Amino acid sequence: MPDAKPQTFGDLDPSRWPGERLGLPDEGRGSVARAGRRILALLVDWGSAMLLSLLVTPYESVAYTWVTPLVFAVLQIVFIPTIGGSIGHRLFGMHVVAVEGGWVGFVRPIVRTGLLLLVIPALVWDSDQRGFHDKVARTVLIRS
Repeated sequence: MPDAKPQTFGDLDPSRWPGERLGLPDEGRGSVARAGRRILALLVDWGSAMLLSLLVTPYESVAYTWVTPLVFAVLQIVFIPTIGGSIGHRLFGMHVVAVEGGWVGFVRPIVRTGLLLLVIPALVWDSDQRGFHDKVARTVLIRS
């Protein structure tokens, strides 16, 4: 019997490098952004959201704890489709693209950000180093 091709995701062999199954290069421009850049970008984005939240709510208030994630979400949802990524992404040389190519649109950033705010989906990665939030949104964070 000839070798059958994998039929389900669980049957796939791990990628030799992040992004291999997506047709992305191993390193350099267009490769999957690695964890270090992602974490630094997230710190910049969350810090920006905290600072902007202070403009409308005092730090000690209960509202501040709700306003910060809301501001973070708005920044992600606005900047991903307009400039290709958040301020942190762009600062560290990354951008979000649709797996199928073309413009990322407005729905993908909303889905991606909603799952990112839940935190756990962002911590569940595959061998292409795409978090569950990126897989569901059909996006990938690549180096610019």
